[in-house]
Amino acid sequence: MATTTTNGQEPLFVDLHDNSKPTEIESLCMKCEEMGTTRFLFTKIPHFKEVIVMAFECPHCGLRNNELQSAGSINEKGQTVSCKVNGKEDLDRQLVKSDFASVKFEELDVEIPANNRRGLLTTVEGLVGNAIDDLGQGQEVRKHMDEDLYNKIQTIIDTLESYQDGRQAFTMTIDDPSGNSYIENKCLPAQDPQLTLRWYVRTPEQNATLGLSNDQSAADQALAARGDDDEEPSEILTFPSNCSNCNSPSETNMHVLDIPHFKEVVIMATNCEHCGYKSNEVKAGGPISPKGKRITLKITDTDDLSRDILKSETCGLSIPEINLELTPGTLGGRFTTVEGLLRQVHTELEERAFSHGDSTSEDAKAKWDAFLANLDQVVEGNRLGVTLVVDDPLANSYLQNLYAPDDDPEMTIEEYERSFETNEDLGLNDMKTENY
Repeated sequence: MATTTTNGQEPLFVDLHDNSKPTEIESLCMKCEEMGTTRFLFTKIPHFKEVIVMAFECPHCGLRNNELQSAGSINEKGQTVSCKVNGKEDLDRQLVKSDFASVKFEELDVEIPANNRRGLLTTVEGLVGNAIDDLGQGQEVRKHMDEDLYNKIQTIIDTLESYQDGRQAFTMTIDDPSGNSYIENKCLPAQDPQLTLRWYVRTPEQNATLGLSNDQSAADQALAARGDDDEEPSEILTFPSNCSNCNSPSETNMHVLDIPHFKEVVIMATNCEHCGYKSNEVKAGGPISPKGKRITLKITDTDDLSRDILKSETCGLSIPEINLELTPGTLGGRFTTVEGLLRQVHTELEERAFSHGDSTSEDAKAKWDAFLANLDQVVEGNRLGVTLVVDDPLANSYLQNLYAPDDDPEMTIEEYERSFETNEDLGLNDMKTENY
């Protein structure tokens, strides 16, 4: 990833685990109106890209607070991430809550709106503590003005305090339309059974809140320009966009491609002239498949690493022998080779996992390094005999058959019925197409 610099000198945004000193400025304390100190740190946080961390401290009255603001781009979709908190270990999970995220404690049916607090870099315990502090403000006044309301709020505070002390299990959900919030996965590189992540398409109201246009995207406009004729879509369409790495103006090329023995897909590729960042993305075309598809490939030869692979944005990926498991939505859509995809997985996991912070144990670091070393061996072709499983509930993913049109002896393809929960996550249960 390219690094933003200031006047060609030192990098402006540095990794979170780098020993970089923050910038300090004098600023007015809002409590005692004396001068305090605000520290700014421009850094990169896993799953949150570039951010600005600000911490204020007043030596006169002791007031302290911190705030986090995103300096990166907004994701294409919003997300909800839920965490089942069962004890002290879960309370220590690190998390990022963006400016636009709301927090809900499910069992209490209590929601902290997005505009209640600004972005935070904290832990689950710290977030519960913030909720207690917010609810506790004005309680003494309420006790005398409206005792019934006071008692209701105090009941919630008492329950939250039991959460904070680890005396009671609970479920916490962060709903972030910007897609930039995160709760630490304690089971990396495998999927954490206590975390549930769901991506969703933002509503026009949420786009307006984020300051995004509700107009049809440039990609959709370019695709619509093809019309409804039966001509072969051989041309490459180009439309303006912003680089997702440095946010500079760039161009995205789009091509509609018909893959033999598969289906029609839309490939989009961006090459930024400013920072050199390159990316490609694949969108499925055509109707929604009635069943999901699971492709299993036994990697027995280095030639298997050269197979073309199309991974859709709804596709999950796993290699059981090295405990690799990627949830649907990770990496988005990609059209590359097996080797190229695994290298992208390595890069994403290495850069975007909480594996270097002060709260990370030596045992966790050693486990993480061993996993990356095993993944390296597979990518380099030094470890064969592993199994690659591509699981796509919408059947929009593809893995090249080297023996086509005959069956591939190293690859098995199975179709399966989607569960109600999977259809719910994909928004298919509410999709009605009859009588249209």
